[in-house]
Amino acid sequence: MISAPPPKNARPASLDRTDLRILAELEDDGRLTNAALATRVGIAESTCIQRVRALRETGVISRFRAEIDPAALGLGLQAVIKVRLGSHNRDHVHSFHATLTAIPGALTIFHVAGEDDYLLHVAVPSAAALRDLVLEHITVHPAVRHTETQLVFEVIRGAGVVEQRST
Repeated sequence: MISAPPPKNARPASLDRTDLRILAELEDDGRLTNAALATRVGIAESTCIQRVRALRETGVISRFRAEIDPAALGLGLQAVIKVRLGSHNRDHVHSFHATLTAIPGALTIFHVAGEDDYLLHVAVPSAAALRDLVLEHITVHPAVRHTETQLVFEVIRGAGVVEQRST
């Protein structure tokens, strides 16, 4: 029996408890200085910087980014737009992917299995802007058969992918 390769983002066996604590701390606050991170994890600063570097080089940490409140930028209306394609021709799908990444206000785009093909989380300034986004950027694509828009009342942050572990 031939075994399948491990998933691309599978946790490497080499991550130890210290690595997981580093990841948990950075997931909670990616702006921690190396000194503060080392103190929280209970390791030397030189060890901490080497471990963070290794986590980045192996792709465990893929990037650091700022989490921006869309409402603070005047984008007070958020929605999830479900998109169903009428054609799954490879060229149509690739063309639609390119369209999606260029949509202003797109926060997250999910290509999903099931009845719908895509879920787009967007932030816009108004209902009129939401309507225009759907009409001008999504439904005009020849592969799109159906869209459904759901307003977001509240965004609730999840626990993240790394468990907080006590020492």
